[in-house]
Amino acid sequence: MTITELHNSTTVKERILIVEDNELHRLITHDCLEAEGYTVLSLPDGLNFFSALAEFQPELLLLDLKLPCIDGLTLLQQLKSSVWSAIPVIVASAYAFQSEKQKAIDLGACAYLTKPIALENLVKTIEVELKTAYSII
Repeated sequence: MTITELHNSTTVKERILIVEDNELHRLITHDCLEAEGYTVLSLPDGLNFFSALAEFQPELLLLDLKLPCIDGLTLLQQLKSSVWSAIPVIVASAYAFQSEKQKAIDLGACAYLTKPIALENLVKTIEVELKTAYSII
């Protein structure tokens, strides 16, 4: 399915962009969120990040920190200084270091989840952050 087809779908729930380099994590998360009714687009890295944002126009971003080519914190910083700065970002990372979490929050992430993430916790966090950002759900 193309980005345009995803964007024009009749799905009731919001669009979520996942940026995750681990294929298994990306597929499981993608399938879980689709099962919850979200329209989901997944990227394996940040190379096409801004073009995907422009085309897909997600209401929420799920972002890994360790990505090939460009790291998640750099993407987060660039996002928050762009026209898409209002998009809520949930950082999902295997790094449990408080300094990494604080960096992500300081750069504008609305939540930080440490992998492995229980899927029900992820869905609940997404619902809370969407409600907070857009007063929906």
